[in-house]
Amino acid sequence: MSASSRSCIVVVALVFIYVVYLLIGASVFSTLEKPLEEKVRAEMFLLKQELINNTSCINISTLDRLLEKLINANKYGVSLVQNTSENSNWDLASALFFSNTLVTTIGYGHTTPLSDAGKAFSIVYALIGVPFTMLVLTACVQRLMVPLNLRPVASWCRRFGWHPHTASTIHFVLLLFLVIVMFFLVPAIVFSIIEGSWSFLEAFYFCFISLFTIGLGDFVPGEQPIQKLRPLYKISVTIYLFLGLMAMYFVLRSFHKLADVKGWTAFFHLPSLDDEGEEDNESTSEEHNVCERDRKPLDPSARVSYNSISR
Repeated sequence: MSASSRSCIVVVALVFIYVVYLLIGASVFSTLEKPLEEKVRAEMFLLKQELINNTSCINISTLDRLLEKLINANKYGVSLVQNTSENSNWDLASALFFSNTLVTTIGYGHTTPLSDAGKAFSIVYALIGVPFTMLVLTACVQRLMVPLNLRPVASWCRRFGWHPHTASTIHFVLLLFLVIVMFFLVPAIVFSIIEGSWSFLEAFYFCFISLFTIGLGDFVPGEQPIQKLRPLYKISVTIYLFLGLMAMYFVLRSFHKLADVKGWTAFFHLPSLDDEGEEDNESTSEEHNVCERDRKPLDPSARVSYNSISR
């Protein structure tokens, strides 16, 4: 098996393990947090009903308890507006979305664990998940550098006779344009349509805040009281966030490569991009063949004979 095939298998295995890790985290969070969330909503609903039944004479203590419950529950993403059976923050799809935002360090903060067990599990889960996510992203991007960066630049240099500076610059500009269109403009249009209450600017703002891992949490998808196909929507956003982060990391790696070609890293005395494993296998094998030819002994018939030296 070639080194390239082994590399692909390793990357696929890492992505598979990452998905399994997210599913395990989602299952644990859902098991720990969903019963407590339902309990909090039931308590708020009872207080609301008690207040409604006493509309002729509002009970101040009941109103105070309801407001206190509302404020505390709002910190954990529990709303009294929603029915107790609708839009749970801890169904499997929502828990998967939370697990992804936790290990990618986006962390919107709209939903947080209610139980002490959930808080403790979040610490352990993020302690393992954050570096593992960085490993998976690095492995994926490292594997994409050859076919999507090095080979196109080398091909343009051979085909059009461009200088590596020119080819690298054009490649980076095209890459940046494609990433902006595919991961910012198009998703912003989709989010503004699905969410309804979001303008295009707000949807673009959400994409920017998410993919730069700022995660302010003022805009979170799938939180409308009546959201169609909410589980599928949450899972789709989870996939979008992972692919978007990978695209952003790929842009950073490509910019680092461009800086190496331009000589900027050397000018500022910065470390250059580690190209180990990123060279084209064809060029590597060609260099290897050249070296092998250099090591071969000369043909006896080609050796210089002292008898041929004119005296």
